Amino acid sequence: MHSSLTNELPATTPRDAALARPRFDWLFAVAVLAVATTFVRALYFTPPDATQGPAQKILYIHATAAFVGLYLACGLTAFASLAYLWLRDERADRLAESAAEVAFVFLSVVLVTGPIWGKPIWGTWWTWDARLTLTLFLWFVVVGYLVMRGAIDDAAMRARYSAVLGILAAVLVPFIHLSVYLFRTLHPMPIVLKPSTPSMSREMGETFALAFVSFTLLFVAFLRARYALGAERAELERRLGHASPAAAEGR
Repeated sequence: MHSSLTNELPATTPRDAALARPRFDWLFAVAVLAVATTFVRALYFTPPDATQGPAQKILYIHATAAFVGLYLACGLTAFASLAYLWLRDERADRLAESAAEVAFVFLSVVLVTGPIWGKPIWGTWWTWDARLTLTLFLWFVVVGYLVMRGAIDDAAMRARYSAVLGILAAVLVPFIHLSVYLFRTLHPMPIVLKPSTPSMSREMGETFALAFVSFTLLFVAFLRARYALGAERAELERRLGHASPAAAEGR
């Protein structure tokens, strides 16, 4: 008696229902609204810098995207990778992969907005400045991480190799942060993450705080959606793996 692969798939379980993503993602909607509010406040209600003029306002995108991409996304990738190497839990590997993809998005924003900001200030789109070069190198490492995940079929080997590379990528973050202190560089010194008081007026500080909160919300929304997608994919692969032998016998 013949049976199709569809007929051999297990029935829907409570786990399947838990993995189903809602049609409306309220967290993503709140994050987008917060980012839009940040743009409006930065453009129309925050005074321009006395030296750099309106070009300085890209700081609220560039610096917050750098913070999220470097410290939150890359840091979470390394933490989840360490957790996987210790526990061998596929959920940690899935979290590391999700965080790395979000890191790619935010680091790409950093590398795009940086030259846009640098052109009117430095007179050039790009210079092989220490911080710029290290950030570009980290971007390539993250790209390599994602490419490697798609190139290795064996799940355990893919997770181990990815974990090692994810940890090595995070090692670059402290060097990127300290590069402006270690090398002579065109890149300005930190104005927020520094030992002394942030070099901002009250209005600029409030806008930067709003930008930080909104981009962090966007990071969490992206991460949650990507993790849910990975969980759905893993569940589908599991179900297909169980169904394939039975389907083959039916043929």
